[in-house]
Amino acid sequence: MPLDPFFSERLRVHRRYLIRQRVDAIRSRLASWRSLLGWTRDDSPQGTVVPAASPAKPPSVSERSRARAKHRRAALAWDRRELQTVGTPGPEVRIAEHEVPVAGFPPVRVRIYYPGPTADELIPAWLTFFGGAFRIGGIDYPTTDAANRRRAVDAGVAMVAVDYALAPEHRFPTQIEQAHAALVWLHANAARWGIDAGRLGVAGTSAGASIAAALTIANRDRTKVPLRLQLLEVPVADLTGRHLDLRATRALGIPSIIALRELRSVARTYLARPSDAKDPLASPLRAASHAGLPEAVILTAEYDPLRGDGAAYAAALRTAGVAASAVQYLGVTHDTPIFTGALPAARRWHRDVVAALARLHDVPQS
Repeated sequence: MPLDPFFSERLRVHRRYLIRQRVDAIRSRLASWRSLLGWTRDDSPQGTVVPAASPAKPPSVSERSRARAKHRRAALAWDRRELQTVGTPGPEVRIAEHEVPVAGFPPVRVRIYYPGPTADELIPAWLTFFGGAFRIGGIDYPTTDAANRRRAVDAGVAMVAVDYALAPEHRFPTQIEQAHAALVWLHANAARWGIDAGRLGVAGTSAGASIAAALTIANRDRTKVPLRLQLLEVPVADLTGRHLDLRATRALGIPSIIALRELRSVARTYLARPSDAKDPLASPLRAASHAGLPEAVILTAEYDPLRGDGAAYAAALRTAGVAASAVQYLGVTHDTPIFTGALPAARRWHRDVVAALARLHDVPQS
């Protein structure tokens, strides 16, 4: 199906951004090579080659840190504009914040969004993980906060948002350990927070969906908290890149080499070693077995190279006897759920997510 016209200008901007990134990287690499060789080219008409004054120094740790902070500020500003222009604000809801200790890793902040005032009965809850390529995002990002508010109210469930640590300051498996600690904490304290410990699910978007899927594996193998459902939106399921579908990016006019560079940079940022990509907690699709995992609802987008990950993970779950449904939304891209204020497909996506979240009401109270 052709790409929805809504994305036309966004696509042009994104292509320019990716190409500019690639060109800048090539220029930087060439400059480094010239410096290492001790030569440079002067500005004379003849282009005389002369010895370099001094080799260029690689960026310091503080310089890289400042660059990341600048990038994250820009991402937050972009997210704020997206909510204002093409998103849907979230309603006022009751929230509660907690800090959960994590053995051997930094503590993690958790925010519970309630669907209404204090209820007489315990309610279902979803532990949810934001997207952002493991290196940007957070539960305070405007579109993430608005989505959790709307989903809590529309589905009548508690959304328990986990503000996991970002890479590269904190690399794998920090995020998985924080997710597991949050799940154990939620299950142990559920009644205290008005939540039914027998009606829990996990959800995530993109990188957050990878964490959510990995959490179901860690939980199966370690603690066996009763998880009823997993909802995975545009999931990253295999960081080796084996299941990337680059036909999606080629259809958008983005050269495969540029798309691969961007996608591989995500893995390099998140993982301490390339071999970590084969760890099933980094790449849930590579688990030796998917038996005994909770039922899954997986949503993918036609113009997203990660559509292959989502389809392959659904197939792996089904092969292992796990009930899994996979739906692909035609004519749309990876970040479609953000655009509920402007795109009919995004509003349909929201309704389908709410229907999946509300299924926890069908589980008898524990």
